[in-house]
Amino acid sequence: MAEFLDLESQDGVRMPWNVIPGTKQEAANAVVPVAVIYTPIKHFPSSAAPLCFQRNHFPPHYASISDDNLPAELFPQYTTIEYASTPDPTATVPPVFLFVVDTCVIEEEIGYLRSALLQAVELLPENSLVGLVTFGTFVHVHELGFAQVPKTYVFKGSKDVSKDQLLEQMCFFANKPKPAVGVIAGARDGLSRESISRFLVPASECEFTLNSVLEELQKDPWPVPADQRATRCTSTALSIAASLLGACVPGSAARIMAFIGGPATEGPAPIVSKQLTEPIRSHKDLDKDSVPHYHKCVKFYDGLAKQLVHQGHVLDLFACALDQVGIAELKTAVERTGGLVVLAESFGHSVFKDSLKRIFQASNYDLGLSSNGIFEINCSKDLKVQGIIGPCATLEKKTPLCSDTVIGQGGTSAWKMCGLDKSTSLCLFFDVVRKETPDATVQSTSNQFYFQFLTYYQSNSGEMRLRVTTLSRRWVAGPGSSQDLIAGFDQEAAAIVMARQVSFKMETEAEFDPIRWLDKALINLCSRFGEYQKDSPTSFSLSPRLSIFPQFMFHLRRSQFVQVFNNSPDETAYFRMILNRENVANSVVMVQPSLITYSFHSGPEPALLDVAAIAADRILLLDSFFTVVIFHGSTIAQWRKAGYHNEPEHQAFAQLLRAPHDDAESIIKERFPVPRLVVCDQHGSQARFLLAKLNPSATYNSDAALPGGDIIFTDDVSFEVFLDHLQRLVVQ
Repeated sequence: MAEFLDLESQDGVRMPWNVIPGTKQEAANAVVPVAVIYTPIKHFPSSAAPLCFQRNHFPPHYASISDDNLPAELFPQYTTIEYASTPDPTATVPPVFLFVVDTCVIEEEIGYLRSALLQAVELLPENSLVGLVTFGTFVHVHELGFAQVPKTYVFKGSKDVSKDQLLEQMCFFANKPKPAVGVIAGARDGLSRESISRFLVPASECEFTLNSVLEELQKDPWPVPADQRATRCTSTALSIAASLLGACVPGSAARIMAFIGGPATEGPAPIVSKQLTEPIRSHKDLDKDSVPHYHKCVKFYDGLAKQLVHQGHVLDLFACALDQVGIAELKTAVERTGGLVVLAESFGHSVFKDSLKRIFQASNYDLGLSSNGIFEINCSKDLKVQGIIGPCATLEKKTPLCSDTVIGQGGTSAWKMCGLDKSTSLCLFFDVVRKETPDATVQSTSNQFYFQFLTYYQSNSGEMRLRVTTLSRRWVAGPGSSQDLIAGFDQEAAAIVMARQVSFKMETEAEFDPIRWLDKALINLCSRFGEYQKDSPTSFSLSPRLSIFPQFMFHLRRSQFVQVFNNSPDETAYFRMILNRENVANSVVMVQPSLITYSFHSGPEPALLDVAAIAADRILLLDSFFTVVIFHGSTIAQWRKAGYHNEPEHQAFAQLLRAPHDDAESIIKERFPVPRLVVCDQHGSQARFLLAKLNPSATYNSDAALPGGDIIFTDDVSFEVFLDHLQRLVVQ
């Protein structure tokens, strides 16, 4: 995979096919789509050029261009170039953070949330503007600009408030009459700066006021009958927050950061009624379509997504509850605006606290939060764009590049990315439209397809940048092209394209059978590119370029993206949202976790993701992206409980115990959202976090367990049985 990783580090690009099937039929036969996973603002060593909005003379250094003195744009190895404009301090709008805080939670949770928010406020950039909305039965918009007398505007949670009503009630036109015509948006269009600065205050000026409001933050005071849920008007609060930002700071780098601690029961989009007798929707309910609120909620949040995209604003979601809060319904509003999403059990959990800190603490790990992005594609005329699966929204720019087949956000060649960061990755799908192979003379002169990706965005320092990646890939067609295609096959990228596609189909196609779809694709791919004699399973073999792909598909079939049993709709939506925004390396770990073994006999080494890796005298480190598990074999656990590692003569044992913790720490340090760390022992209750991910080569009804090893209580087939079936079906 080394050459594909080099390509990614240079351009942020991974493609399943790096040599592309050259005709429509060949592309269909290749099974895995012609696709690109692109990280638009992946961090590179900086090299940028000036950009402004007039017709330019060539830069002065172009005067000395010669064959041995070329500008960066003309070097063939500089396939990605970034241009930066000099920010105009007067025109730069500071970043805006509007905290929307749920108070329908127990006192203990309020305490955790209060301390996390106070810490976040300290870390905010000084020039950023801050606002606060709290909600429960009612929505409270806090006026932070007048510290002497704390003041809030209260709105009924059960009523949807229009933007005009909001501005009227919040006295935006007290000193200045409301404009007779036109859109009211920002200081330009009739809102006075004084009225805006009552609600959005520079972080350097409002720390005291905000701290005192947060210090006094209390649980929603309205009584909750024993047979009911709390009255929580999440949708009203988010709608008011979006309208407030739309009126005050349209087009700026603004984020609504919503902290939600339970299910919405009030307002235009409740996910469940207040009566505890009504259970929250499950996957089974969604399948049977017996969900009284779901479709209404999705429609509401689709509308909110459109509004936020139009304003250029981002919705970040921090869902911290043992119950579901409605991520499945909110998904479109977060995903289309490029928002961040974090799911934890409590506001006191390290997954939430450390993730929130990481957003603002740029010193250790800079997320590179950027805003106001527009992403465009140009490509060869023989290719058309089907769409994108990932955090973006269509700009409905219909061009001849648009394919009739739509996947994800399609029917356009330009997309809005309200929020993006250095790991945001888009999955682009292409149609090869050429019907037949041109003759040999033509083929030899123009067997290249071209792709150009343009990302125009505002960096976190406020400057506007344009990043341009221009690539070419060779296409092949006709007899004998299989070997060329195999030579350019990237198994990891292919697995992740299939993972995004199957997740998308599960959400958008009724009666879709994901297992059948994946199996059929794998059988077709293996019969097209494998080598075998008909009806002889033992003769089947795959090139090393393809040999790990069946393993990826085996783990994808068992993953949380495809198997929804045991997960709530919120958890499934969360996992898929993260899959749809992460790069290939991170996504591969979600599909097929990595496993490292530690023992006295050898240094840390990778192990097969198999129950056979468990041994009494070993420690295992499993990284499944969302969870990092340190698993002690039974003997190691006994020695640790006996305290041997504290005795001077057992330093080697102390080092062995420490090694996986050090490695886990370095994984956690580089990741967002921060993964959950689980430390467990063989046969302990939390060992399930490891066992669920392992290939069940030894189960309760087989005799394959090794001494000191383990078995898995499952009826799932093992990888060996899966491969055996695959070979038999392929050779038929």
